[in-house]
Amino acid sequence: MRPTTPLILAATLAATAGLTACGGGSGSDPDTVKVAYNRSTDNKIRFKDNHLAAVKKQFEKANPGKKVKLIPIQAQDNDYATKVQQMMRSPKTAPDLVYEDTFRINSDIEAGYLRPLDDYLAKWKSWDQFVDTAKDAAKAEDGKTYGVPDGTDTRGLWFNKKILAKAGLPADWSPKSWNDILDAARTIKKKVPGVIPLNVYTGKAPGETSVMQSFEMLLYGTGDAGADPLYDPKAKKWVTGGKGFKDALNFLKTVYAEKLGPDISDALDPNVGTTVYSEWLPEGKLAIALDGSWLGQNWLETGGKPWSEWSKTLGLAAMPTQNGQAPGKVSMSGGWTWAISAKSRNPDLAWKFIEQLQTKDNAVTWDIVDAQIAVRKDVAQDRKYTSSMPGITFFTSLVKYTHYRPTTPVYPQVSTAIGEAMEAATAGGSSPEKAAKSYDDQLTSIADGATVAAADRG
Repeated sequence: MRPTTPLILAATLAATAGLTACGGGSGSDPDTVKVAYNRSTDNKIRFKDNHLAAVKKQFEKANPGKKVKLIPIQAQDNDYATKVQQMMRSPKTAPDLVYEDTFRINSDIEAGYLRPLDDYLAKWKSWDQFVDTAKDAAKAEDGKTYGVPDGTDTRGLWFNKKILAKAGLPADWSPKSWNDILDAARTIKKKVPGVIPLNVYTGKAPGETSVMQSFEMLLYGTGDAGADPLYDPKAKKWVTGGKGFKDALNFLKTVYAEKLGPDISDALDPNVGTTVYSEWLPEGKLAIALDGSWLGQNWLETGGKPWSEWSKTLGLAAMPTQNGQAPGKVSMSGGWTWAISAKSRNPDLAWKFIEQLQTKDNAVTWDIVDAQIAVRKDVAQDRKYTSSMPGITFFTSLVKYTHYRPTTPVYPQVSTAIGEAMEAATAGGSSPEKAAKSYDDQLTSIADGATVAAADRG
């Protein structure tokens, strides 16, 4: 999941007010498709807006008399989701097409906000180009598919080679365990004072940025290879906080207790993801960052923080499993989809716009400008994609080690509970055991008691 920065309320309300003021919602004009998407709150970043504007122009030229109305919602991810859900509740405000994070799609399906796409997909030849894991990310428990993914991402360790060199660490640094990461951070703190040795996100305010990019990157690296430490899909039950859960919290607690990370006030700022790419990394203030494959897009000439030296200054390493146990590496993947609102009165026109978004050329262009990891086989083999950015081959190689979050409707609530446990362990003075117990209590309430005791993993 790609983090955005906090809500710019005026812009968001203006978008919704504009819909209401039009009198009719998505069905007021049968020749117009209304497309809602999240606009970056960094006003220097408009590549998504520019890409959608280009596709809009293509669509209107190819379909005389048809129009596309783009509805940007400038918001942090949680606020964007809330606003879109509010819009989809009524035909008067519902967009026809909405940009949906895969981790929220099932909760929106359960709420009745989205329309199944199976009839369209059955007739669409391009669907065969999508890899199965990406297709599954947009599939509901009813077996139907509700979104078309436009890419994915992976996560690993970015590190400043100059800072590591000052600390006596190699330019090809490649940690094999969590202890290797902590030892490197301790060495940097001792030998290169004044920089942040390691950033791993924590707390509730950064939202899924903390939960997926930090905690789950740790949790899924504990215990037996292939085990799902959050949810048992066969039993359809959530897993309470076992040994791996506590070990992940203990790693985070160690980082912040030993002051190997940023000041806790900075770590709990919902803007911290933006600070990492716009200040700490390019200004040489941060040595190691556990972060996503997309960071490089921010440092291109078209990005929000152009930085010509980034590919020479920064190195990349896979996130190791806890003790180096097989398979030795771990990653998490998410992604976004295009979905049709259940209350859209122009679903056929919305689908035609999805097809325009997903021509091969447009899919290649989008994965390049948004630094996405391709989910289409034809895109992944395209030379423009494979040569588009330093590090793209490295991050694509992590797909074989990656995990996806549970795709159940209550996952967003579980994510919030994890964020609270992280914050309790790193900023609230709670022990990992106590924070895990609090998580268990919330989990029992969220899942109506449908939980299963965690095996001791790790």
